[in-house]
Amino acid sequence: MLVKPFVTRGWFLLLSMKYLIPIFLISAVTSCSYKIQNVMIDDAPAFFGPEEPSIEIDPTNTKRIVAGANINHVYRSNDGGYTWEKDELKSEKHGVYGDPCLISDKQGRMYFFHLSNPDGKGWSSDSLLDRIVCQYSDDQGKTWNDGSAIGYNPPKDQDKEWAVVNHLNGEIYVTWTQFDLYNSKEPGDSSNIMFSKSMDRGESWSEPIRINQFAGNCLDDDYTVEGAVPAVGPNGEIYVSWSYGDHIYFDKSLDGGKTWLEKDVVIVDGTGGWNIDIPGLQRSNGMPITVCDVSGGEHNGTIYVNWCDTRNGEDNTDIWLSKSSDQGQTWSPQTRVNDDKTERHQFVTWMDIDQTTGHLYTVFYDRRHHDDRQTDVFLGYSKDGGASFKNVMISDSSFTPQPIVFFGDYNNISAHDGVVRPIWTRLQDSRLGVWTAIVNAKKLK
Repeated sequence: MLVKPFVTRGWFLLLSMKYLIPIFLISAVTSCSYKIQNVMIDDAPAFFGPEEPSIEIDPTNTKRIVAGANINHVYRSNDGGYTWEKDELKSEKHGVYGDPCLISDKQGRMYFFHLSNPDGKGWSSDSLLDRIVCQYSDDQGKTWNDGSAIGYNPPKDQDKEWAVVNHLNGEIYVTWTQFDLYNSKEPGDSSNIMFSKSMDRGESWSEPIRINQFAGNCLDDDYTVEGAVPAVGPNGEIYVSWSYGDHIYFDKSLDGGKTWLEKDVVIVDGTGGWNIDIPGLQRSNGMPITVCDVSGGEHNGTIYVNWCDTRNGEDNTDIWLSKSSDQGQTWSPQTRVNDDKTERHQFVTWMDIDQTTGHLYTVFYDRRHHDDRQTDVFLGYSKDGGASFKNVMISDSSFTPQPIVFFGDYNNISAHDGVVRPIWTRLQDSRLGVWTAIVNAKKLK
């Protein structure tokens, strides 16, 4: 998501260090049958620290993992996430300006999607955010190509992208929000959900098309359409959901993205909007995450959507899930992912599905043990197709965010073949960092 100028991390561009980060392991107190280890991937003084992380496990070798963080950080591990090397992602033609999204294909090619900064001038330039950028690596994140542009349409702004690979044919699908003019209050300016695809492994992209029925405003708030995360079904169906106002909308294409529903489906209403006020965070969003089961198991073809909202009160945000087993025509009642009995905050959720088992994994911040701003990180997991969730605390200790320190707009999680690697942002001793946990799904109760 766009970072407004007063919280822009422009000074990230001054950091060009490359080093091996030592092991940093702490045992977390959990309800599972073993001690979960925490690993600090990277940190820096609070106003210079990485945030808004993304992570992806290489499906060809789960010991190889690549991660990214705002604004231009890229990390790689060859030992399952115990140690990490850090580098700076560069694109001479397109520039790099945050919103990292990491995905991979069956061959292990890593794709790093992000926003653009073509002339390197940041917010002082009219060309900032004029395209979505896709860079790829064939050596587990050591080197990256210069990237390809998606949705170049000046003077419109392109923001908050996410992508997925079609497991059947290798096509890549990306969805994002296009602003006529970011932060514009003009009633004629709007935001829309856009779609594009690549049929040549990220070398080139189709002409973007708008897929949303209702346009939003440009204020980067509840009535801006945002949070589009695509998923692929067993037969190549493309599914996507996003937030707009008090609703979460769903759309689909059954022909590779050529055509979409004339009328978008409302998955849930009464969310209270996606821009959520969490004490201690500069901003927090409850936008939906969409995944689909293509494991071939009992729940094959089921679509899952995960989000956070305030339906139980502004001081009691919760993590939710709804699912569909009929290609999105009907949706289940909402299941609460957090299993606490308190009336405290759970927030900033992300979800992934292990396509070797069909099991679901969510990561979120949690204050169930505190009556102040102290925050833990929890993993919610379901082995019964989202019918129920168990929770386990995966952070080693609590931390307290401060509103003056920008935490980014999302965390992330990747799961494959029983290996689960969440990633989150943490403030500790005036240093902001990104962390992961070594989770073995087979040892979860």
